[in-house]
Amino acid sequence: MSRAAPYPIDMRILVAALAFSLTLAAQLKLSSDQVVAFIRSSIRLKHPDNQVAAYLKKVVLTDQLTPARVEDMLADGLGPKAYDQLMLMAKASVILPLPASAAAAVTPKATAPSIPPPSESEQKQLIKELREYSMNYDKRLPDFLCTQVTRRFYDPSGLEYWVNADTITAKLSYFQNKEEKKVLFVNNQYKDVDWDKLGGATSTGEFGSLLREVFEPASDAVFQWERWGTLRGKRNHVIRYRVPQRGSKWSIVYEKTMSITPGYSGLIYADANTGMVTRVTLEAQEIPSYFPIQMAKTQLDYDYTEISGNTFLLPLRAEIKMREGKFLVRNDIEFRNYRKFGADTSITFDTPEPLSSDVVNETPATPAPAPPPTPVPNNTVRDIPKEKSKKN
Repeated sequence: MSRAAPYPIDMRILVAALAFSLTLAAQLKLSSDQVVAFIRSSIRLKHPDNQVAAYLKKVVLTDQLTPARVEDMLADGLGPKAYDQLMLMAKASVILPLPASAAAAVTPKATAPSIPPPSESEQKQLIKELREYSMNYDKRLPDFLCTQVTRRFYDPSGLEYWVNADTITAKLSYFQNKEEKKVLFVNNQYKDVDWDKLGGATSTGEFGSLLREVFEPASDAVFQWERWGTLRGKRNHVIRYRVPQRGSKWSIVYEKTMSITPGYSGLIYADANTGMVTRVTLEAQEIPSYFPIQMAKTQLDYDYTEISGNTFLLPLRAEIKMREGKFLVRNDIEFRNYRKFGADTSITFDTPEPLSSDVVNETPATPAPAPPPTPVPNNTVRDIPKEKSKKN
C-alpha cells in the first residue's frame, strides 16, 4: 500500500481557494450541532480567535443554540471573540426549534434490549476465521474489469469545507492477482496519462493487500471485539485492531522524496451471517513530527457483486484523508460496473453519479428479535464457512 502526497501548494492559489471556500460556507445554513463541531475542530487546529469569530458572523442557525452549550466550549479553549459571537447567536436562536438531539432527549423512548456479545471463545474463533479469510482473499478473486472513479477534494482552511479538485475516471483491470489502472477521463475530458503521473493524492491496495497486511502474523496485530453494527442492512461484528510500527508495511509517501512506515489502528467489520469483511478502516499512529503529512486515514467498504453468475465480495467505495499543516485532501473512490475480464468484454466507462451516503453510513445494530439476514446466494464465493444463525 502506498499513498502519494497532497498537491503541491502555491500560496496564491491557497489564498484564493480559502476565500472561495469560506464564501461558500457563508452561504450555508448550519445546525447548532454543526456549529459546535466547527468550533471544536477550530480549537483542535488552533485557528485564530478573530478568524473564527468573523466566520461565525456569516452563519445562519437552523435551530436553537443554548448558552449552556457555548459555556461548555470555554473549557475546551474557545476564544473570547468567538464566545461573544456565539452568545449573540444563542440569544437570537431562542425562537428556533430545538435541535434534533435535544428533541430526542425530551421524548422518552423505551429502551431496546441490548444484543449480547459473542462469548470469548466465539470471539477467538471469529478472529481466526477472519485471518484465514483475509490471507486468502485476493487469491480467490476472479479476473475482472471495472470503472474506478476518484473524486479528489482539498480544503486549505482545515475545517473540512471541501473544494473539488478534479474527478478521474479510470479503467481498472484485475488479472492474475495484479491490478492495473488506465486513466480515461479527467473532469469528463479524455486524458492520455499514466496513473502514476497524475500527481496529487492517489492510492493502491484496495484489492486484497490492505486486508492481508492487517492479518498476516508478521504484523503482530492485536484484535479486540468491540460491538455490533449494521452496514447495508446486515448485522456486523465490529472489531478494533492495532498494528505496531514494527509490524507495519503501510507506507506514506510525500512528493516522492520522503516516506515513513507508521503503525496504525482501525476497525474491521465482518458480516455476522457469512464472516466476510464488509469494511476496514485504518489511521496512522505516532507520525514523526518532522514528516509533513500529520494525518492519514482510510476507510474501505466491500459489497456483494455478481460477475458471470457468481457472487463475490469486492471493493465498493474508499475514502482517504490526509493533512499537511492545515491543508486537507480527501479522495472519494468508487468501484462500479464490474465485468468479467476478457477480450470480448464490453464495458462502458462513463462517470456515474456518486453513491448515496445511505450505502456506506453505519446504523445501530437491530435489537432482538431481528429479521433474518438476507441469505447469501448459493453461488457466492466464500472464503470461510457460513456461521450458523443465532437467535437473539
